Amino acid sequence: MISYFDIFISSFFVLSLTQNGIESIKYEPNWKSIDSRPLPTWYDEGKIGIFLHWGVFSVPSYSNEWFWYRWQGPQPFPSVVNFMKNNYKPDFTYADFAKDFTVQEGIFKPDHWADIFNASGARYIVQVTKHHEGFTSWPSKYSFNWNAMDVGPKRDLVAEVSMAVRKYPNLRFGIYHSLYEWFHPLYLQDKNNSFKTQDFVFGKTLPELYELVNTYKPDVVWSDGCAGPDAYWNSTHFLAWLYNESPVKDTVVTNDRWGYGIPCHHGGFLTCHDHYNPGTLMTRKFENAMKLDWKSWGYRRDTTLKEVISIEKLLQDIAETISCNGNILINVGPTKDGAIAPIYEERLRQMGSWLQVNGEAVYKSRPWVFQNDTLTSGVWYTQRKDLKAVYAFLFNWPSGDLTLGAPQAMSETAVTLLGYPAPFTFTSLGSKGIVVHVPDIPFSKMPCSWMWVLKFTNLVN
Repeated sequence: MISYFDIFISSFFVLSLTQNGIESIKYEPNWKSIDSRPLPTWYDEGKIGIFLHWGVFSVPSYSNEWFWYRWQGPQPFPSVVNFMKNNYKPDFTYADFAKDFTVQEGIFKPDHWADIFNASGARYIVQVTKHHEGFTSWPSKYSFNWNAMDVGPKRDLVAEVSMAVRKYPNLRFGIYHSLYEWFHPLYLQDKNNSFKTQDFVFGKTLPELYELVNTYKPDVVWSDGCAGPDAYWNSTHFLAWLYNESPVKDTVVTNDRWGYGIPCHHGGFLTCHDHYNPGTLMTRKFENAMKLDWKSWGYRRDTTLKEVISIEKLLQDIAETISCNGNILINVGPTKDGAIAPIYEERLRQMGSWLQVNGEAVYKSRPWVFQNDTLTSGVWYTQRKDLKAVYAFLFNWPSGDLTLGAPQAMSETAVTLLGYPAPFTFTSLGSKGIVVHVPDIPFSKMPCSWMWVLKFTNLVN
C-alpha cells in the first residue's frame, strides 16, 4: 500500500527562500518544533469567533449532535431510543435523515448569516465541516454518498458559507474537522488493531484534511475527535505540512486536539476541554469554546429560553476569558433547512452592539498584571499597551463610589467610561487602590445596557 506519508512528507525538509533571499523557518514533524511556531497576530487580536455546528444531526434536532451515538452507540440513551421508536418506522436508519437535511432555498441565506456574524463583532468563523457522524459538508472525494453534494442539500455548503463570510474584511473563515468517525468500519478496524494499522487515517482522514485546506484555504483548522494516539493520526506530519507548505502556512491557526494526551499540551492554541475558562492567567494562548444553548452544540427543537445563555452571562464570559489570555468561540446551531433561530441572532447582535461601544477594551487587548480585582467582585481587567490603558469590566453598575484594589493611581491618572463623554473623578488610596466616584447617570444616557467598561490611563502599575 502506498503511504500518503511518503507523498506529503517529501517536501517538509526542503529549504525555501523568502522574497528577500532569507531562509524561512521550517517546522519539523515533532511537537517541540510544532509548538515553537508563534500564533499569527490576527488570532490573538481578534478575540472572538463564531462556531457553527451544522450537519445531519440538525435533522432530528433532538438531544444533541451526538444523536446517532446516543441512539445506536454502546450505551444508548433511553430518551433517544424512545424518540426514534415513537416517531420513526422500525427500519429507519440514521442515513435516512440525510435526505431531510434540506437547506432550503429562501431559508438558507449565506449572506444573511455573514451579516449576522459581522454585526456580532466576531473576527472569525469556524464551520463544522465533518462531525463524528462522518457526513462532509463539502463534496469530498473521500466520503462517497455521505456528503452534502451527493445526498441532502446537493450543494457545497463549505464553499457557500466561506464565500459569504469572506465578503467582510473583518471576518476570517475556518473549518472544524473530526478525525474519527463513530461507526466507520476502517476506523473500528484500526481501533481493534490497537491503532497499529492506519487504513482509516491514510484512506480518509488525512486526504480529507488536505482536500479541505487546499480547496477552501481556511485560516483556522479546528481538529476534534482525537480518539487514538497522535502517532496514529500522523498529526505532527500534517501540521508540519500545514505550517511549511500549505496555501495558508502564514495565516493558519490550529488547536490542540490531535491525539490522546495532546489536548492542553501541544498544538497551536489550547482548548483542553469544552467550555474551558480557567479563571486564572494562562501563559499559553487558549480558546474557550462554548455554546449559546447550554445542552447542545447542534440545533434542538425543544430548547427552552432558560437553556439559552443570557447576554449578561455571555459578556461576562468574554471578559473573564480574554482577561486570562484566551479567545472565545461562541457556538450557534443552525436548523436543518439553514436558518439561524431568532434567539441566537439576537444574542449575536446584542454582543455586537456592546462591542461597538466597548471593543477598544477587547480587540488587541492583552492580560494585565491583575485578571480580576482584589477588593470588588465582578470586576475583570485587560490592557492595551499601544494605548497605555487599563480597562475594568464591571459586571454590575455601581451605586455611588466604586473601590478597586488593583489600579494604583497618580496625579496624571484619568478615569473614563467607554462611550460616555465626561471623565470620572477619583481618590487615590496609594498602593491600596483607588476609589472611583461614579456619577448618577440616567439610564437613557448609559452608553450600553450590560457590563460597563472603565478606562484608566497613566496608572502607577
